[in-house]
Amino acid sequence: MILYEYPFNERIRTYLRLEHLFRRLGELIARPHPLDHHYALTTIFEIMDVATRADLKADVMRDLDRQKQALAAYRGNPAISEAALDQAIAELDACFKAVNKLPGKAGQSLTENDWLMSIRSRAGIPGGTCEFDLPAYYAWQHESAERRQADLQRWASTLAPLAESIHRLLRLLRESGAPQKVMASSGQFQQALPQGRSFQLMQLRIDPTLKLIPEISGNRLMVSVRLMRHDADDKLHASSDDTAFEVTLCC
Repeated sequence: MILYEYPFNERIRTYLRLEHLFRRLGELIARPHPLDHHYALTTIFEIMDVATRADLKADVMRDLDRQKQALAAYRGNPAISEAALDQAIAELDACFKAVNKLPGKAGQSLTENDWLMSIRSRAGIPGGTCEFDLPAYYAWQHESAERRQADLQRWASTLAPLAESIHRLLRLLRESGAPQKVMASSGQFQQALPQGRSFQLMQLRIDPTLKLIPEISGNRLMVSVRLMRHDADDKLHASSDDTAFEVTLCC
């Protein structure tokens, strides 16, 4: 099944973007080729750009604290393991303290590295990181894979508290929903959202053999899905088939 996720607010949208970038960064650092490490470095710059939202750090800390309080409410529940609950709360508390210790915005310490910032200023220019533009960067790309990986790990470590916190918050959010089977009639699906609950994320799973692509829109009152098909003319065309898929609403 292919999983599509749709955020209902800007905060979760930012979390999902950062999760996507952190996942890409981890995969690129692990590879040995200089080209992979070039894109790992540009991914770090992308993370810094996304993380410049003034209230991101406060949002993450607020969500970590909210999740701690929500888990603490399960104390004394005979269906819940106290040991597992204590561990989950301790992990959230560790994330809270680590994010709180970050100086300023995520990646701010990297902005004091003139060598990195010279690469960042050229990375947005098409072909701007050629050897004649950045000979020091070109020389670094000829270092051993181990040396480059160690440097990338060192730079990425300044972003690790944010990465770990977002990973835990999104995992708890995803675990809050229960999947349900639904049917798109003639390729269209609409569902009114239950009132009194604040949903933050919708997950949609579609069988990849159907070759269908969902166009999702939604707000606090309703969600809508239109199923599209990528045809030979390289355009998306609306499907008219009745199609079953799975929806999960997470709050």
